Amino acid sequence: MVSPTDPEFAANIARFTGFADVYDAHRPRPPAALADVLCALAGVERPALVVDLGCGTGSSTRYWAERAEVVIGVEPSADMRRQAEAATEAANVTYRAGLSHETGIPDHCADIITCSQSLHWMLPEPTFAEAARVLRPNGVFAAYDYDWPPITPRWEAQAAYTRFRAGIGPLIQTHPVEDGLVSFEKEGHLERMGRSGRFRFTREFMLHHADEGSAERLVGLALSLGAVQTLLKLGLSPAEIGIDRLRDELSPLLGTATERWYWTSRVRVGIM
Repeated sequence: MVSPTDPEFAANIARFTGFADVYDAHRPRPPAALADVLCALAGVERPALVVDLGCGTGSSTRYWAERAEVVIGVEPSADMRRQAEAATEAANVTYRAGLSHETGIPDHCADIITCSQSLHWMLPEPTFAEAARVLRPNGVFAAYDYDWPPITPRWEAQAAYTRFRAGIGPLIQTHPVEDGLVSFEKEGHLERMGRSGRFRFTREFMLHHADEGSAERLVGLALSLGAVQTLLKLGLSPAEIGIDRLRDELSPLLGTATERWYWTSRVRVGIM
């Protein structure tokens, strides 16, 4: 039996260990419209059960607390689960250790299964097979990812973040950042879903939402990246990674002000 400590996923779990507080503080929450769309597609006003695979620190799980009867977050990283449990007050939201393709959840009991910024870390066909087992007929599987960085009023801040991301590329190539990782290109999600034969219908659409951010949060988003955290664990300094430069570029642009940010979510859905 596969377990959350299965060696095949050891590198993935290690990648997301040690910075759950940073991740939870700076990553965006799901768009408000997502629940409306998924409930409509599932034909339910209030789902009996929503399962959130690869739930991380639980922000995408807690999102459903007032919309569903029961919500279960499945996450292999004990560090991330501890953060999720500490941040969750709703009694109808629980978390369990597990992998996306072996959740331990009973057959055909969920109305909706979601993967927030996580499907690319999962084995596609086994994950879709598990979704088909857990979802009831006409249930909805939805994987959604954000475009990075968010649109900010100061385009210069977006440019600074984009330069930072480009700058860590060579470091990833010259250090063992991706050794042992199980990962897949996000752009292939929809094609893999359709090819699996597990869904009667698949499609992709985009949702938009706004929140607020600052120079500190944009630096925090950079620090929430698994690649950046792996480089730090390998002993590189924030200056070597480019964090210090990013902060220095953003400070005169944004100061301590908070401004409106705009996010785009790419949602891939499959109907059982």
